[in-house]
Amino acid sequence: MLPPEPDAPSPEAVNHPSFGQAFLYWLRLGCLSFGGPAGQIALMHEDLVERKRWISERRFLHALNYCMVLPGPEAQQLATYIGWLMHRTWGGVVAGGLFVLPSLLILIGLSWVYMAWGHVPAVAGVLHGIKPAVTAIVVSAAVRIGSRVLKNGWLWGIAVAAFVAIFALGLPFPLIVLMAGLVGFIGGRVAPTKFMVGGGHGSEGSSHGAAFIDDHTPKPTHARFTWGRFWRVLSVGLALWAAGIGALTCLLGWDAVLTQMAWFFTKAALLTFGGAYAVLPYVYQGAVEHFQWLTPGQMIDGLALGETTPGPLIMVVSYVGFVGGWTKALFGPEALPMAGVVAAAVVTTFTFLPSFLFIFLGAPFIESTHGKLGFTAPLTGITAAVVGVIANLAVFFAHHVLWPQGLAGGFEWSAAVIGVAAALALIRCQLGVIPVVLTSGLVGMAWQLLT
Repeated sequence: MLPPEPDAPSPEAVNHPSFGQAFLYWLRLGCLSFGGPAGQIALMHEDLVERKRWISERRFLHALNYCMVLPGPEAQQLATYIGWLMHRTWGGVVAGGLFVLPSLLILIGLSWVYMAWGHVPAVAGVLHGIKPAVTAIVVSAAVRIGSRVLKNGWLWGIAVAAFVAIFALGLPFPLIVLMAGLVGFIGGRVAPTKFMVGGGHGSEGSSHGAAFIDDHTPKPTHARFTWGRFWRVLSVGLALWAAGIGALTCLLGWDAVLTQMAWFFTKAALLTFGGAYAVLPYVYQGAVEHFQWLTPGQMIDGLALGETTPGPLIMVVSYVGFVGGWTKALFGPEALPMAGVVAAAVVTTFTFLPSFLFIFLGAPFIESTHGKLGFTAPLTGITAAVVGVIANLAVFFAHHVLWPQGLAGGFEWSAAVIGVAAALALIRCQLGVIPVVLTSGLVGMAWQLLT
């Protein structure tokens, strides 16, 4: 949780936050936003609604509801939305950009250490302890999301079907998302009460005093929806994407690693319904199995590093890019770090560009709808499927952590003990991810050095 600030506004008056004040806040949030999307949204609510009162409860939840139905990291998109609402396009760019920039820089540094010194006994021991903790984190995510979403037999059926589809049938993740959304759309009309699982993030009736952007504050000029603006923003967004991927194609060729990374992670960005855990199986299928940019073990290690950094968990794709660029030696064996940095930058850019476009395109329309979205039932169906997909991811991680040499090899009892302890700490004791990961890493290092 962010430490309190001494300059909270008084209840009598709320001044217009300057661009500089907003810049410093978004930078601070980007450096301290641990705890996953739920924790990040809670931080923003406490700061922006309760203390600073830059935005009212209703307007905050109104923006959040829109971000929840979008593919992509909802906390980062919510920051972009509020930044845009307060300070136009550049406000959104700064808010969304600073939400991920500190995490990108930290992950680049950690990835560099991992690739250069990951086989040193002490480092290897830390990773030995962190890997089962990551498996426990994925199990905890499935339990947490499942307990919130799977409220009836319809939704349990979707979750089980999604697990079977990806685990036993090997169906691609995009097809599972499409089918789940279709089932939710139909179910919302056939049995609407079964698909009314709310994503409540607070009571709309609560009040924290007057806000700069209050319930009845008139929409600023830039927040008024017009089709002319819609098409201009869409044209600029598509032009930026086309210019980036076109430049990579012209300079390196369509089959080059960086070009394929740009194309692959653009598709991944459009499939992140339900958070990063939901899209990780798709990233694994592409980055590990198809393109072979990294190994299964490296993928698990990357998720461990992603859990220990601020920002959205989907930032693990930056690690995937770094390791892929390093492994493929894009600029020759003498420039491996540079290859990793460039690949991480390319992957991050093409992963988050759609998120900015969704906000700048849709936010003016959402400001005029006052919450009449109509996406709840399909989103509920997709979220139920996400539970099954995450369960499959937990099985995949457990297999590679507990039987690193395959089922014919030995069973890692130490990893099993650490994993069970981490799962109990997360699910039963409700401990935070960071202390669980750090403790698991220290236990793993001690075990490795002793044996």
